[in-house]
Amino acid sequence: MHRSRFRSSPAFPLALTAAVLAAGWAAGLFLWAASQEMIGFDDTPSLPGGAWRVHDASRPRPPIVTPGTFSTQEVPGRPPSDAVVLFDGRDLSNWLAYRDGETVEPGWRVRDGYMEVVGGTGSIFSKTTFGDCQIHVEWASPPEIRGSSQGRGNSGVIIMGYYEIQVLDSYENLSYADGQAASMYGQYPPLVNASRRPGDWQTYDIIFEAPRFEGRELVKSAYVTVLHNGVAVHHRQPFIGRMTYRQVATYAPHDPEGPLVLQDHGDAVRYRNIWVRRLGAYDEVPE
Repeated sequence: MHRSRFRSSPAFPLALTAAVLAAGWAAGLFLWAASQEMIGFDDTPSLPGGAWRVHDASRPRPPIVTPGTFSTQEVPGRPPSDAVVLFDGRDLSNWLAYRDGETVEPGWRVRDGYMEVVGGTGSIFSKTTFGDCQIHVEWASPPEIRGSSQGRGNSGVIIMGYYEIQVLDSYENLSYADGQAASMYGQYPPLVNASRRPGDWQTYDIIFEAPRFEGRELVKSAYVTVLHNGVAVHHRQPFIGRMTYRQVATYAPHDPEGPLVLQDHGDAVRYRNIWVRRLGAYDEVPE
């Protein structure tokens, strides 16, 4: 029986495969090239709110930010390129202090790339104020274990001067739940205790939404998300009100921006690598 050379040629499947692959590659290259020219549309449906269309060609592109780097126990990381750096290990030029009801120069100690609380010199506050923001703080309780409960490595990160995320040595140190490390002080305990050993560097990464007031009326509570050593311990949790001791917190009107405060509670807590990023609205063009 005669067999067709066309059907029996072993070169044909290879040639056909090569041709198909070449055609597919060319088509893919064409589509890729076309996509590089296609930067959006002006004939698609409007998104809810009506400001922009789906894939709108004229929608503002987000600004470019260079990410920071992670810290190690030995070396602090690098902040993102758009961060307001409040402490880089060199001096306290971005801070003032509260003492005896007056504003003075900070009395805290700076050495070896960190600042350290000097008990009795007063809490310190940033010269720059913030509203909605992302906050990065690294802290370490004293390596020598002294005291217990609230008397062991006590300080605080107080946002806007009113809303506190507690700093405490909570590694094998029992205290009341809403006063341990990473608690929303006097309001909510952290979801878990992610504390490291005394003397180890720890991190707070905080997303804060400032409260909103109309006159004397609260129209939106303050909200906070906190990661303690990379572990989520609060997830957009509302503050009941301003930080207070042994009372139920309440709100009172205040300015839309406020300073970051680090608390002097008498313990030699250390801080380093403190920076803040302001959070704007979607499609907001930076100044």
